[in-house]
Amino acid sequence: MFSAVPGRVLGALVGVAGALIAAFVLAPRLLANRAGADFGGEDDLRHAFGAAFVDYWHSGTREFSAELGNIVDYWFRYHLAKAVLAALLLAVLGTLAVLLWRRFMAADGLGTRVALAVSGGVATVLALCSLVLVLANVQGTVAPFASLLPMVTGEVRAEVSLRLADGTRTPPLEVMLDDFARYHLAMAVLAAVTAASPLGACALLWRTRRRSADGRSRRVFAAFVALSAVSALALIVVAVANTTNASDPVPGLAALFTGGW
Repeated sequence: MFSAVPGRVLGALVGVAGALIAAFVLAPRLLANRAGADFGGEDDLRHAFGAAFVDYWHSGTREFSAELGNIVDYWFRYHLAKAVLAALLLAVLGTLAVLLWRRFMAADGLGTRVALAVSGGVATVLALCSLVLVLANVQGTVAPFASLLPMVTGEVRAEVSLRLADGTRTPPLEVMLDDFARYHLAMAVLAAVTAASPLGACALLWRTRRRSADGRSRRVFAAFVALSAVSALALIVVAVANTTNASDPVPGLAALFTGGW
């Protein structure tokens, strides 16, 4: 039922996955840098954003300064690059995982099966990690200002917390609340839409398992039915939690600035 997959195909996919992992780590900063927003690393970004945020907070206006606007645009490009690379990595690792498990189900010899099972398990876990990275970086692309807020340090954190606690709504705080709500709404939608895939896979794999006469194949399908069900449940929980934050962003933003987020 399951034909063996040529080793050169698996090797090529492993090589592409390795290259994409390296690109995911190294390329986004280089792709995002522009004139006016060229950061050597996270420390540079934190320092620049911290200073720009203090000026914005005290400005009393909704409009970003040129400096803060450049930083937010940089963070948008950074997350966009990461989202694209993570999506490519997910496609490669997902394909690799499927091919490894197919080869496992067709393999002879205990040693070969163990090696393929381990390799398939690693590829599956890495594919799930890539999915998380896709969701997180699309979220950051949709609301880059909100995703920068954890970088705020110093006395201004206490000032923001005080305004959130006493109900005072300054124009900068309104922008923060709007973008924080958008940040969580994005994840709620992403998680809910993504949950449909493992739910569908769960049903399909269950039917395939019932039609399979091979015991090894049935065990593999059963394992992936369970994994799909757990993944779908986790995504639904994430969607519900983020919907709550999106509908009432004040408690979540207050927790972020008091260190409880």
